[in-house]
Amino acid sequence: MRRMWGFSKKIVTFGCLLAFIFIAVTALPLPGQTAPNSRPVVVASYEGAVVPITAKYCERVIHHAETIGASACVIELSTPGGLYATTQELVTTILNAEVPLIVYVSPAGGWAGSAGTFITVSAHVAAMAPGSRIGAAHPVSIGQDNEQQSVPSEKITEDAAAWARSIAQMRGKNAEAVELAVTESKSYSDTEALKLNLIDIRSRDFTELLQQIDGKTVTLNSGTEVKLETKQTPVQRVPMNPIEKALLALSNPDLAYILMTIGMAGIMVEIYHPGLIFPGVVGAISLLLGLYSLGTLDAYMGGVLLIVLAFGLFIAEAFVPSHGILGTGGIVSFVSGSLLLFSGASNGLGVSISLIVITALILTALMALLVTAVVRGQKRSVITGSEELIGKEATVRSDLHPEGTIFVAGELWKAVAAEGTIKAGEKVVVTSIDGLQLKVQRIDSISF
Repeated sequence: MRRMWGFSKKIVTFGCLLAFIFIAVTALPLPGQTAPNSRPVVVASYEGAVVPITAKYCERVIHHAETIGASACVIELSTPGGLYATTQELVTTILNAEVPLIVYVSPAGGWAGSAGTFITVSAHVAAMAPGSRIGAAHPVSIGQDNEQQSVPSEKITEDAAAWARSIAQMRGKNAEAVELAVTESKSYSDTEALKLNLIDIRSRDFTELLQQIDGKTVTLNSGTEVKLETKQTPVQRVPMNPIEKALLALSNPDLAYILMTIGMAGIMVEIYHPGLIFPGVVGAISLLLGLYSLGTLDAYMGGVLLIVLAFGLFIAEAFVPSHGILGTGGIVSFVSGSLLLFSGASNGLGVSISLIVITALILTALMALLVTAVVRGQKRSVITGSEELIGKEATVRSDLHPEGTIFVAGELWKAVAAEGTIKAGEKVVVTSIDGLQLKVQRIDSISF
């Protein structure tokens, strides 16, 4: 028995040893194959104008990559431009990122315009897809004409040019070419950008991008050098959350304009016809959302004030006999304010002209209907309160000698006969009201 037990122990031990060797061998990479990296590449994708919510989204993804110790963070970008202050905020986050940051202008035909130029050049590795372009980064002040903005614009341009040079020099890029994109609105194709050292690589797709950057060494702002390992690295895409998507939708200039218009129209209807409640509630909510959106988009305040003035004139038209002068002034003010909201903007933001025309026509028709209804209401005889009883037929309930009671409009009223005695059950007509007492006459005594 002891011999058999000892033999069994040897078999079990030998089996465990074989299992261990098998697991170890299968875990080792094959010849010419590297072990997969467990740290993922975190990816944020965005297409559209650079507005505050998009910057917050990219910053959230970058901080997430830093928290989990990602191999790298990639921002897939295609933008016509955006707000200068928002761009500064995002670029600052990229420059100080504690994880390798790659900006990839994609898909093919994508654009790193205006703000996108600063964002792309600020990355540790800048990449572009074939057919994409970069540049046209001249800053424009919103809501000012050329003469008004000439001096301030020169200061803004000089500041932007210096900032662009600083970023390019920090990342080892062509500072002169970046500066020309700011001062002369130069644009470059992906091939030209690579040749001029504005970007590091051209990649047909995301898979090729990861293969091309594998093995590159980047230096973080802290001075730490990091070798990129991205060939066999899992990819973790981080989309916008529902709140960010909702705020991004509100950051659309056309939607912000529509919300503000609906808001003021709803309040106008409530003022014209007090007690409807629904238009007022919807109007107040829409107005606040519209003002929030226009605020985040840095809309020109002069345009907003002109639109507010327009609705004030629309309301005044219903109560002041101006013969249409106030209404006409309101239309002019509304259209002028709409055109000024994002005037002079070359950052991908603006309200479409067709939307402004359609909205102005709808508001004109709405104002005409409301004013017509108010005027008709003012001319109509009173049909509410005790005055509506005058001329109505009533039934005498107790003898009028000369005072008694009558039944009219579903209620009992004290009444006095204009002449003589009127018996209960007879029909009378209300001729006038004296306080809470009605004066009546027999129907047969009224001549027509």
